[in-house]
Formats: sequence, structure tokens, C-alpha cells
Amino acid sequence: MISLSNVTKQFGESILFENASFQINPGQKMGLVGPNGAGKSSLFRLIMGEESADQGQVSKPERLVISYFSQDVGEMSGRSVLNEVLSAAEKITRLQIRMKEIEQILEKSAEEPIDDDLMASLLEEYGEGQSFFETRGGYELEPAAKRILTGLGFKPSDLNEPIESFSGGWKMRAALAKVLLVNPDVLLMDEPTNHLDLESILWLEHWLIDFKGAVLMTSHDRDFMNRIVSKIVSIEQRKVIVYGGNYDFYEKERQIRLDQLLSAHKRQEDMLAKEHEFISRFAARASHAAQVQSRVKKLEKIERIEIPAEQQRVKFIFPKAPRSGNDVVKMENIGKTWTKENGQQNRVFHGITGMVRRLDKIAIVGVNGAGKSTFLKVISNQTDATEGKSTMGASLTMGYFSQHALEVLNPSATVLEEIQTRNPDLTLGSARSLLGAFLFPGDSVHKKVSVLSGGEKSRLVLAGILSRPVNFLVLDEPTNHLDIVSREILMEALQEFEGTIVIVSHDRHFLRQIANRVFEIHDGELRTYEGRYDEYLERVESQISQLS
Repeated sequence: MISLSNVTKQFGESILFENASFQINPGQKMGLVGPNGAGKSSLFRLIMGEESADQGQVSKPERLVISYFSQDVGEMSGRSVLNEVLSAAEKITRLQIRMKEIEQILEKSAEEPIDDDLMASLLEEYGEGQSFFETRGGYELEPAAKRILTGLGFKPSDLNEPIESFSGGWKMRAALAKVLLVNPDVLLMDEPTNHLDLESILWLEHWLIDFKGAVLMTSHDRDFMNRIVSKIVSIEQRKVIVYGGNYDFYEKERQIRLDQLLSAHKRQEDMLAKEHEFISRFAARASHAAQVQSRVKKLEKIERIEIPAEQQRVKFIFPKAPRSGNDVVKMENIGKTWTKENGQQNRVFHGITGMVRRLDKIAIVGVNGAGKSTFLKVISNQTDATEGKSTMGASLTMGYFSQHALEVLNPSATVLEEIQTRNPDLTLGSARSLLGAFLFPGDSVHKKVSVLSGGEKSRLVLAGILSRPVNFLVLDEPTNHLDIVSREILMEALQEFEGTIVIVSHDRHFLRQIANRVFEIHDGELRTYEGRYDEYLERVESQISQLS
């Protein structure tokens, strides 16, 4: 269906990938992986025809329908949410109008006969149009748009609201709904789960599993990738390699290949060392001149085995957390109401009573807008409750992370200076070791904060929090902006953390490895689940399956 043959793509002086060849076949679902800057977005744009290959060829059928969801949603205004999504199907709407025109011509032909060739042409056009119209779901566009929007978290009352009145995250959902509505032959998706809550992620999973077309997508959500894709396209060391399996299979297979490569590299290095030793020893002897020259020529012809520049995983021993009291946070009938700029009041939650106990690892869950972040702010004393009482226990030292923390980083400081400011007790060696553990190796500690990506800033703030001897962590979406490798590093750090954690995240794999209790905020009230996150997830997935 789509074929890339010996494609080379350059960005400036840098070669992203060369001689890349792979196919996207009908109905095939594939994951696209690679480090930041490897060329994943360029690969999407090549397939879309928005960029050209420097060498090689991208082949696809002329009438193939491809939809592309990217993080750049563009301008959205002047329409309701529903009409914005329906605008993605303008081609189908225009086709419907044309089919009606042909029907009228054919009806009149009974009274006013038309040329046989024209009649044949109209009938052929009508037949092809009707087939396309049916395939793309033209007969039920509006009901389908409503179903998709509801699945992605919009309430029925939202659908007629102006799209410009919604936040960027909700506009992203509308943009996702637009590409799904078209029901394309091929769906290209760049991080589709960003800005989605658990319920919407599960709904999208079911939709994609049932989707008959092909999919090529990137995602930092390991579970999402594992459940949908059956192949991984990996951009590594300027090559594109296809692995036959999901993300877990790719990770294991890639490690096996890397181990084999390292063994081959060592054998080659040993052989080269012996050859160089022979050349050095006998270079000055006339009796061995022919042999020396022969070996020099042999070495020149040998293709050197390259080892990928793997991200080094530095182990950092985090400071031992001082012991807190057994009661970490006591909540007595707490509620929170925000007053909007227009004076209107928004009651987020009410009547919450419960206890956060020492060594609890609590996942806070609920749909977007349920009040999860507000709940974290109340129990960590970042804001006061408007009803009831929230009391923090004895001997607590708290680390609090939110997306707002990224905004208070000093843009003119270096990474090293920022971490030393946040924890002056760190020695230079400890600071470098800590930063290495959070993927700031070597000279990268001298990068200015102002040039860091969102993921790098998140890692820097989290490193600063975990470097101090805290015993209570309150983390609001710490996995946002983090790729899979960075999430694994944070997950391992939290698994070793000897204190209490309350966390909001939509990453199921991440929460599954950490949480031993679940607090769900639902319709302004708190539901407590005494058990692991897996058990809660099974219940939610069962409910989503029944609705799908």
C-alpha cells in the first residue's frame, strides 16, 4: 500500500536516516520509535507528501486516503465543536452534493435524453462516488462525529459550544476526532494519548483495535502501544529497522541485537589490535615489508562495526527519607470551590473524608476536570480547602511537583547551576551523578535551561526534588513530556523511594508498577479502592468495553 524504498533524508548537515526501506500494508498497525531528533516527524511528512526524500522513493496509490494527527492542531475558531469536526469531511460533503446533482440529471434524462457517452460517464462517476461515500461513512457522519467526541471526553452540552472557548488540550481532542471521523485507509498519529484521561485513552484503544485501516503511530504510553501495534519501525543509528512484534518484544529483541553487536565489536577490536601490533613490530623490517603492506591493505578494506551511542544509565543512590508519622494526611469533610473571574463559583469536590498513611503509594484518578490537581493542592497545603479540614502529620518533609514548577526554573542558569541552587548540599560529584541518572551526561550539564525541551525541564525538576531527603512526594502529572526511557528512570526511582507518594498520571504501566491504593474523584466525591492499580483498571476497562 505505502512503500519506502532506499529513502535517505537529511536535516541540515545531519543525516536522519539513509537507505530506509519498509512497507505499510492494508490493516497493519505499526509503532514508530526513536530518540528525539531521530526523524520520526520527517518520516510522517514524507509519507504525507509534505516533504521530499533526498534519495529513494515513497510510493502510494493515487486514491489512498491518509489522515495525519500531529501535535500542531492549527487555528480553530468560528465553528461549534461538532461543526469543527465535521469540517474534516468536506470532501465527503461535496461528494454528497455532486451525487445529488447526478441524480437530478439522470431523472431528467427520462424526459430529455442525453448523449450515451455522457450517460456512461455519469453512471461511472455516480458508482465510484457512492462506493467512496459508503466506505467513508458518509450516511452517518454526524452521529459518528458525536460518538467520537463523546468517546474522547466531550459532554453532549459541549458539542454546540464555540471551539475557541476550549483549552488547547480540548482542541487537541477535537483535532484527533477530525482524523478519526474520515475513516482513512492509513492513519498517522503523533502522540495521540497526550491530553487524554484514562477513560478516553481506553476508548481510543478500542476504536483503533476495531479500525480496519492501517496505523503508524508514535506514543510514550507503553501499554497503549503494546495493545495496538504488531510491528515496530525503529529509527536508530541513521537506519530504519522493522521489528515484528509490540513494544515489549521490540525492547527485548533490540537488546539481544545490541548484545550480539557488542560481542562482534569486541571480536573485531581484538583482531584489529593484533593486526596493528604486527604492523608496528615489523614495519621497519625489510624482510616483512610484503606482509606488512598486505595487512595494511586488509585493514583499510575492513568495514568497522559501529556501536550505537546508547544513553548511559547512571545509578544514583537517593538520600534515605527520614521516617514520618503513621498518619500523613487526615482529610475531614474537605471541599473546594473556585471563584471564577466573572464571580461564578465552581464547586470542584465536597465531603471528602479519608487518610493517607505512611508508605502509601496512592494513584489519584478521574476524568479530566474532576479536580485531581486541586485535590493535590489542598492535601499539600498549596491552597486552602473551602470546607472541612485537611491536616498534615508529624515529621513530614514534602516534595511537590506540578507543571507550574517548570515555569519557575531560571532560564539563564545552566542545568548544573539549577540543581545546585535547588540543593546546595550536593557536592559537584554528587550533582553530576544525579544529573547523569536523569539523562544529563557529560557536558550536557552546561546547557542553559532556556534551551531545554519540556521533557528535559521535567527531568531537571524531578531530579531536584528526589535529591533531597523527603518522605512525602506529591506529584501532579510527572510523566507529561517524558519519553518511555525517562518514564522508566522515574519509575525505578519511585519504586525505591522509602516514603509516601500521592500521584496523578495517565500512564497505566507507570501507575501499575507504583500504586498500592487508588483514590478516584467522581462527580465531586472520593471513592477509595484498597488494592493495586491493576484491580481498579480491570473494573474501568470492563465498563469501557460495555459502552463501546
